[in-house]
Amino acid sequence: MADTTIPAPIAELARAARRVVFFTGAGMSAESGLDTFRDAGTGLWSHVDPEAMASFDAWRADPAPIWPWYLERLRRARAAKPNAGHRAVAEWSRRLAATGGSGSVVTQNIDDLHERAGSAGVAHLHGRLDEFRCDHCAAPAPEPVPPEQPTAHLMPPFCAACGTGFVRPAVTWFGEALPAAAWAAAERAIGEADLVVVVGTSGVVFPAAGLPLQAMRAGVPVVELSPADTDLTPALTASWRTTAATGLPALARRAIAALDAAGGAPAAD
Repeated sequence: MADTTIPAPIAELARAARRVVFFTGAGMSAESGLDTFRDAGTGLWSHVDPEAMASFDAWRADPAPIWPWYLERLRRARAAKPNAGHRAVAEWSRRLAATGGSGSVVTQNIDDLHERAGSAGVAHLHGRLDEFRCDHCAAPAPEPVPPEQPTAHLMPPFCAACGTGFVRPAVTWFGEALPAAAWAAAERAIGEADLVVVVGTSGVVFPAAGLPLQAMRAGVPVVELSPADTDLTPALTASWRTTAATGLPALARRAIAALDAAGGAPAAD
């Protein structure tokens, strides 16, 4: 069971912070029922070869098995609901903004659960499942209508803009550059933060995993909420063995109480 007792150093940092960056990974959405990537036996990459489903070379060779796999993941993401952790991030950010501070979300996740919980301006470092573009001319494409029945093979539609390329999910595959605008927004947020809260990431995927380390080098405290140690744990300011849906609401309540005690007005509904 996740620990509900906030470690004192993390509680104090949360109470004092006014410019918080929430850096989230797949574990953030696990309690909404979405699979993580690397959990042994249950992660997405334990069922399929990552290079076969998440590389442009595989897509170019044969998109037919890849396209329906992403449509099914989109369907599952649409069916999922934000958990208490997503909602806590949104509410904490609203309270910070109401008192002249800021709460920014930088995520490696490709679902939209942060947005549906109420967070705005989320920087999606690995793209989004619900956005699509041409694999040839990069023109944006409308969200496709998934097949009525799941299928293992389905060719993607041609791009309506150029008629040459196929429509692909606007997610970042292995070997591809991260979206420039999202990366710039993430670096800007990290550069302005007085606290970074890392939630649900293994810390093994770079360059994204380098952002918390960048904050540490700049002297910004970085705390981690995770059920188990990660590759980032030894380098961070403090860690708490808890989950997103358990730890974030408790931490947000502590931080919001401090804001209110300091005279911060509650955010409007």
